[in-house]
Amino acid sequence: MAANGTASRTLKPGIYAPIPTFFHPDTEDLDLSSFKAQVVRVAKAGVGPLLTGSLGEAHHLTHPERTTLIRAARQALDQEGLHHVPIIAGTGVGSTRETIDITLQAAEAGADAAIVIASGYFAGVLAGNKKALKGFWGEVSEKSPIPILMYNFPGSSGGIDLDSELITELATEYPNLVGIKLTCGSVGKLTRICATVTDTAFVAEHPRKGTSEPFLVLGGYADFLVPSTYANGHGAITGLANVAPYTLAKLFQLAETSIKEPALLAEAQQLQGIVARADYVIAKASIAGTKALLERLYGYGGHPRRPLPPIEPSAAQALWDHPDTQALVKIERELSGKA
Repeated sequence: MAANGTASRTLKPGIYAPIPTFFHPDTEDLDLSSFKAQVVRVAKAGVGPLLTGSLGEAHHLTHPERTTLIRAARQALDQEGLHHVPIIAGTGVGSTRETIDITLQAAEAGADAAIVIASGYFAGVLAGNKKALKGFWGEVSEKSPIPILMYNFPGSSGGIDLDSELITELATEYPNLVGIKLTCGSVGKLTRICATVTDTAFVAEHPRKGTSEPFLVLGGYADFLVPSTYANGHGAITGLANVAPYTLAKLFQLAETSIKEPALLAEAQQLQGIVARADYVIAKASIAGTKALLERLYGYGGHPRRPLPPIEPSAAQALWDHPDTQALVKIERELSGKA
């Protein structure tokens, strides 16, 4: 049983979308209607929702707002019969103590797993202190009632960049650490980690707590999904899955299947090229750009919370008109049956 009293929903290899947090334009209060619509939209495409992460503007949210979003997502999924879909919640903040506290609150609100980043505020001290970093994720995982994913994103943590040795040490010693998101973009690091954690001896000697699934190694972008699958990677947590959930789910399915059916590799590579080009264009527009695209596609998006600026109208139009964006939109509409 999960901490929230429901049957445990296990994280599996696949695609996960960090859901944006939507706000009413005049008050900046939570727009729960739009939020729930997006959670359900990606889940119906076979993509798992991740709440209160970087794209979800977690650092702009109060603690009660975080739990409100988790409860709203669980309610929306259950109302649509998507009881099996797990919820991941971002809970990494400043101190170890507060991170544990927010993780406990997330579990109580209905999160099935948490993803934790190290704060970059004291990066000058932490970045080179392996003992402190190891202690942070180790303690959080041991005191959490739900599984923990590590989150390696140097751009959002003051340059803290976990190396493959530290990650595999943590995976070896702490069974409640069930995976990592690599937004560092290092394919070599992903390959080294996968070589260790997918080895049959490692899997047998170091099982994850409460699950038969492996330690998940997930990319933070969609532009190397096929190569990472061939390195025994397990998918991705990518903002692009908000814009094109059916396309990303299809790409991962093709990549996995092509290992056993090589005739599909050319199709997977072709789709990977479309996704990679779009990911490069859209990622540069950040949170505001993703929200602008959702506004065009689905009628909701809005602006980030201040002080993050909205995207300029001319830039939003250029993003929408970009041929790489349009190529992705075309594929997504075909796959979702809305062409």
